[in-house]
Amino acid sequence: MDFSRLEKNICDVVKEEQIKLGYQKEKIYLYYPLHSLNRLLKVQADISEMLSLLECFRKKAAPKFGEIEVSNKGERFCFLLPQELAEYVYKNYEENPFLEEFISLISKHGISMDEVLELFSKYSDCVVIEKKLGGEFDYLVYFEDGKPDDFRYCLTDEGGHIIYHRFTIEDYEDFNFSSKKI
Repeated sequence: MDFSRLEKNICDVVKEEQIKLGYQKEKIYLYYPLHSLNRLLKVQADISEMLSLLECFRKKAAPKFGEIEVSNKGERFCFLLPQELAEYVYKNYEENPFLEEFISLISKHGISMDEVLELFSKYSDCVVIEKKLGGEFDYLVYFEDGKPDDFRYCLTDEGGHIIYHRFTIEDYEDFNFSSKKI
């Protein structure tokens, strides 16, 4: 079983948290719905099958990350990531200058959506910007070629403060929002 996409996603999320909050050698909780785990692992597992797969993942990841704990309530899975994983990401995971500058920018009040969209263009000539037609987000923005990352950024202007959510391509597609490229 190839766990590389799950491992990368966990590390990406931990790195994002460390950029936002600073590094702490601490335990971290992450939550995944069953359908997201199925997509990351490229399987169609039910709850009990997923628990078995995640037990294999825990064993395989333990030498690098320490002992990950996994629990679930129905189709929602909780990963309790050990301090060793936070430390591993801090010491070994690549810096992401785009994400660092993005988080720094949107953490300020009074930033315009245009300033945020310009930042994407600073990092790539392959930026897709879509104005959302309904739904809870104003814009979908992503790098068409997947560089510097392949996440989908959903942006909303909340009265002078830009709010964002970052999704994998597949998880974003679950929203089925209609949009128009601009």
